[in-house]
Amino acid sequence: MTTSGTRAAHRPSRKQWVIEAATELFATQSPDEVTVADIAARAEMTSAAVYYHFSSKDQVLAAAMRAFAAALREQLEAITQAHEPGSDIGASVTTLLAWMGEYRSAATVFFVSSAGMSQDAEALRQESRTELLQELVRLIRKARASVSDAEAAVIGLGLLALLETAAISQVRGDDVYRSLGHRSFVREVGDLAERITDPAT
Repeated sequence: MTTSGTRAAHRPSRKQWVIEAATELFATQSPDEVTVADIAARAEMTSAAVYYHFSSKDQVLAAAMRAFAAALREQLEAITQAHEPGSDIGASVTTLLAWMGEYRSAATVFFVSSAGMSQDAEALRQESRTELLQELVRLIRKARASVSDAEAAVIGLGLLALLETAAISQVRGDDVYRSLGHRSFVREVGDLAERITDPAT
């Protein structure tokens, strides 16, 4: 996944070009308004070349969402792996939020643009939420070894809701995000993650 429209020197596959071009378009326009011809033009290829890789625009959207979900899960797994047992969880949460900020277009498509687009998109998002929740529970267990299974599950749900809400606020640049400013927003998210994880803090 790249952060901008510039292509990497190693020349990603034409299929990846289609996904990246579509992601940039879906991030700024409703997927309903984007056509295969638009995606082809953005990817600098013909519509026929797009159809060679994908049977429909919805399939491109699903592929873009799937790529982001996989990358997000891998990032959270790496953060969990690096987390020092017993240490605060706020920094890990803000690290993940910062990563999502680097991939703003893909995060916008996953959390905002694709919402309500199709049953497939919602199923994919739900599958991703389940995987993220499982990984968040692992992270919580590293941060608080004494937590019960039930507590870890509830705390994980709280952190997942916080991450999703914060990601949406960040990519939209909504009133809360703009009024706090980026640094204060991220700090508040980290502090709230700490309070969710350990209410005594």
